[in-house]
Amino acid sequence: MKFKTLLLGISALTLLTSFGVQAAQKIRIGTEPTFAPFEFTTDQGEELGFDIDIIRAIAVNQGLELEIVNMPFDGLIPALMTSQIDAAIAGVTITEERRKKVDFTDPYYESSLSLVILKDNVGKYQKVDDLKGKKICGQIGNTGAAWAAEHLTDPSNVKNFNTHPEAFMELKNSGCEAVMTDRPVNEYFLVQDGSGAFVEIPDFVDAAQMGIAVRKSNKEILQKLNEGLRQIKKDGTFSQIHQKWFGGAE
Repeated sequence: MKFKTLLLGISALTLLTSFGVQAAQKIRIGTEPTFAPFEFTTDQGEELGFDIDIIRAIAVNQGLELEIVNMPFDGLIPALMTSQIDAAIAGVTITEERRKKVDFTDPYYESSLSLVILKDNVGKYQKVDDLKGKKICGQIGNTGAAWAAEHLTDPSNVKNFNTHPEAFMELKNSGCEAVMTDRPVNEYFLVQDGSGAFVEIPDFVDAAQMGIAVRKSNKEILQKLNEGLRQIKKDGTFSQIHQKWFGGAE
């Protein structure tokens, strides 16, 4: 009788697992954790930032289990195309060139590009055009570096680095005249640096939208991410996250 009861219990548990409680769908999310305040890591290796909070909120809303994968920014789209990751959130600007390779969710953030210079050069550089023909630092694959190479100076004058901290260090060492990237990144750097040695030029260009990149064949994940994004905007979660990282409503 005990053996029969045990069998019945196992059968019931099997049915409950099959039809009642389903395991959360696991997705691998690529990011580049040196792009504060969008994504960065603590000294203990914990991922933080606006993007990280957004993707975690979407995952909770949609019942997804996240695995966050850190990698260089210029490796995110190739990793998507070769199925190493399922999606990428890293302040990725939506461009037509990138749309040829991956799909994007609905835009979740809009940002202008700006330039940070040494405070000693404020008299020389007061607007973007003042830096025409000068050496500019940026991150490999970032739209700021691409914009500078197309509109501001010769591509050979754009010094690309793996991370933004490396670009800012090069500026500090006078290896270039400015760092060009998304304005929130420049502003966050200025606050965190606190040395007073750098300033942002009050002249901004090329407002662009950011989206979560998804492999073109993965329509199911694209739909879930879009639905989750819509839901967290509707219930106020998105606004709370925006307030947390940027100090104001979206």
